[in-house]
Amino acid sequence: MEEGQKLYYTIGEVSALLSENTSLVRFWSDTFSAFIKPVRNKKGNRLFTAKDVENFKLIHHFVKDLGMTLDGAKLRMKQNATGEDKRLEVIGRLKQIRAKLLAVTDENPDDEFEILTDLEDGPEEN
Repeated sequence: MEEGQKLYYTIGEVSALLSENTSLVRFWSDTFSAFIKPVRNKKGNRLFTAKDVENFKLIHHFVKDLGMTLDGAKLRMKQNATGEDKRLEVIGRLKQIRAKLLAVTDENPDDEFEILTDLEDGPEEN
């Protein structure tokens, strides 16, 4: 297990990670029961593993970002049963890079146009 990674996440923590309300997380948990298998504590609350959280992120990406239907997202999850779809991970990394670039441009407003122009032009050819 990676450092800082929790063993179980509450429904509130998952909803905060996804920026969605808990009722949607609960609905997705029930709808995608083949991929999300929460355990329950003594009070009956759902607790999700890190794998469940990754599946929630995939579902969120398919439904919210790509506009897939729930059936389409289920089919895509079945096709990706081995976890080979790394696009979500790449998108997350790209968002981090974008945030860092925006922070750099905030620190150097005079260089902003030059940095953004370089990014839009793509990689230099040798």
